[in-house]
Amino acid sequence: MNTRRLGRTDLHVSELCLGTMTWGSQNTEAEGHQQIDMALDAGLNFMDTAELYAVPGSSQTSGRTEEIIGNWFASTGKRDKWILASKIAGGGSKHIRDGKRADGESIRVAVEQSLRRLRTDYLDLYQIHWPSRGHYNFDKSWNYAPHQQQTADVLANIEDMLETLAELVREGKIRHIGVSNETTWGIAQWLRLAEAKGLPRLVSVQNEYSLLRRHFDLDLAELSHHENVGLLAYSPLAAGILTGKYQGGTIPPGSRADYQGGMWRLSEHSQAATADYLALARQHALDPVQMALAFCLTRPFMTAVIVGATSTDQLARALGATDCVLSPEVLAGIEAIHRRYPRPI
Repeated sequence: MNTRRLGRTDLHVSELCLGTMTWGSQNTEAEGHQQIDMALDAGLNFMDTAELYAVPGSSQTSGRTEEIIGNWFASTGKRDKWILASKIAGGGSKHIRDGKRADGESIRVAVEQSLRRLRTDYLDLYQIHWPSRGHYNFDKSWNYAPHQQQTADVLANIEDMLETLAELVREGKIRHIGVSNETTWGIAQWLRLAEAKGLPRLVSVQNEYSLLRRHFDLDLAELSHHENVGLLAYSPLAAGILTGKYQGGTIPPGSRADYQGGMWRLSEHSQAATADYLALARQHALDPVQMALAFCLTRPFMTAVIVGATSTDQLARALGATDCVLSPEVLAGIEAIHRRYPRPI
């Protein structure tokens, strides 16, 4: 398993990161532990979780995934085998601190609670799950409206969070910090304030990236290159769409579109683009899952691709992406499809 440097740190993380958000909801604890063992055997050393997980988040499931990971650490004594990342909810989840946005006070509470659930003394990477001011990720219900933002409040909130994160770094409870679902301007402010105030510097951004959603190719890629803030890509299979399982209007039982009662990523546009990517994979005798993941791994701004699964068979298929080499013809085919469908989701 290849590794890549995490920002400007001395940590080198596996290019595939183990996603965990289904453990405690769609997966049992035993199944979660099987996936950890399997990923470790395959050479992964990087695992991502969040206080919100398992999903869909609720008062019954949130925090459960961290508990499952913590129980694995306690039973195996192998905490040192993993570079561990978690996240604080960005606000709006009523069952987490009554929906309060992330700030310095809530970060300290959230970190202490995560450490207890994870049964560890420290987190290698701690991330803000989404910005409180709104963002363009997920769907339009998140009300991304930059013209309505109050600049002074946004910057004060970031500085407040940075100051508390700095305290937690000094205390040894977290090692490095990152963000998720962030914009180019947002990351730039985190970096600017950190430099001006001598506070911790972002090492990563966890945003969605896949063949169907390539927003990061633009301004974020430029910032990532010059500032060494690498991408941790979530939903690299577009929440399962790129597997082809939804083609023809099929909604498989237990799939994400099934348990969520639909999925905003699933539309006539994503279906048409996916059909072309599936045809390209068939043309070159490639597994479409592995082709999609391998493409993400070719991107120059990529630190790690997060792979999640609800079965060990799915996880094994995803892990095979590291052996999938995309020829110039395949890459050219991908770019031709992207040209036809630049924003399918």
